[in-house]
Amino acid sequence: MKEKWPQTRVGCLQYQVKVEKKNEDMWSYLKKDVFKKTRDAIFDYGVNDIPNIKESRLAYKEFGKDPSRYRVSSEALIRRIGQGKGLYEVNTVVDVNNLISIESGFSVGSYDCNKIADQLIFRIGRDGETYKGIGKEEIKIDCLPVLADAEGAIGSSTSDSERAMITEDATEVLTLIYSFSDSQDLEKAMEYGKKYLEQYANASDIHCWIVE
Repeated sequence: MKEKWPQTRVGCLQYQVKVEKKNEDMWSYLKKDVFKKTRDAIFDYGVNDIPNIKESRLAYKEFGKDPSRYRVSSEALIRRIGQGKGLYEVNTVVDVNNLISIESGFSVGSYDCNKIADQLIFRIGRDGETYKGIGKEEIKIDCLPVLADAEGAIGSSTSDSERAMITEDATEVLTLIYSFSDSQDLEKAMEYGKKYLEQYANASDIHCWIVE
């Protein structure tokens, strides 16, 4: 992956948490501030050229995946807002996950640490590789940037698998911010991502690092 797209980096936040159904303060912030800023960004740039979405689309092309058919998840979320559809309410961790993604333009994924192995690799999906997406059928993940452990792929910057999805049973979570940009935006997203997780998801004992 680094050979094809040297700018690839992953921001990592690992923490303890008690997952709740909803945080009203976060949804108030989304509706009063974030949705408007997002619509303004769409007006200023057009979705495809929003910073960090633009670079992600270029990386997908380099990996061999059509970014218009397999959208980076941040782009899909921002398009929903632009179309007036809003966002799905899932749980406090996933909702904060989406908030970070919308504000940064980066794809963000969260995984239940109790359902994954200790060693993970971020790589390009292999020929014929698939998995059951969250709320979806089998997803073809060949040529997509995917996160995998010894048992196989568990997520991607487009759509995650059901295996490590966050439910209200999760107690330890790994949140990853997938960056394909040559900028300091990842460092900034790590900072406010940590703040949002503490404020809106009651995350504690947060460990942060970047894999380059």
